Amino acid sequence: MKNLFDISGKVAVVTGGSRGIGAMIARGFVENGVRTYICSRTLDQATETAEKLSKVGDCIALQADLSSDREQRGEDFLQKNPQGFVPYLTTGDGAMGQSLAMLEYLEETYPDPPLLPTDASGRARVRQIASIIACDIHPLNNLRVLKYIIGEFGVTEDQKTAWYHHWILAGFHTIEALLRDGNSGDFCHGNSVTFADLCLVPQVYNARRFNCPLKDFPNIIRIVDNCNKLEAFLQAQPENQPDAT
Repeated sequence: MKNLFDISGKVAVVTGGSRGIGAMIARGFVENGVRTYICSRTLDQATETAEKLSKVGDCIALQADLSSDREQRGEDFLQKNPQGFVPYLTTGDGAMGQSLAMLEYLEETYPDPPLLPTDASGRARVRQIASIIACDIHPLNNLRVLKYIIGEFGVTEDQKTAWYHHWILAGFHTIEALLRDGNSGDFCHGNSVTFADLCLVPQVYNARRFNCPLKDFPNIIRIVDNCNKLEAFLQAQPENQPDAT
């Protein structure tokens, strides 16, 4: 992540900044001289992360209790982000929700090192893989959807797990086929990390958390293993965050 955010002297706010992609973004800002405000599920968790990051830069915790959706459904937050979702990124240039929109912003604003290929076809392929995860798999298995199908339709725990597995497997079969098209290397596209890898790693993590069978996806597992050898991915793993439960 070093040199990705060469914006010393700026101010940034990262909602959900103590784990996952949010933690990676927050660390990138802090390490490159940005005064960074972060919030997490509870103030204590955000404070612990801020104290850790403050050893290398300027990081401040904000109050935002996300142990329920009460905080993000509050009027103050909804005025900023009408969808009421996290993560939510605020910078000196503006504010935005949705992880893919954030990645596009970072790529266009701070392009070194690049997270998209230089050719149009390659960029489209990377975006295709990332979108399969972000648009086709993840939304259907999001906690709010799982809560809805339990509350509205009374599905059992086994039925919920079957639902979760179905959408993971459907998406992964497509991605595995794409990874066999000759354009993958150590990572989803060639030998450099791209948007596709940033989306794939947490989705595999969730698949394993729900005991989803992954034996039919050797390329996915190989690429995720390669990603998890990199320090930035290791630091972003949920179990390495102070608010891990």
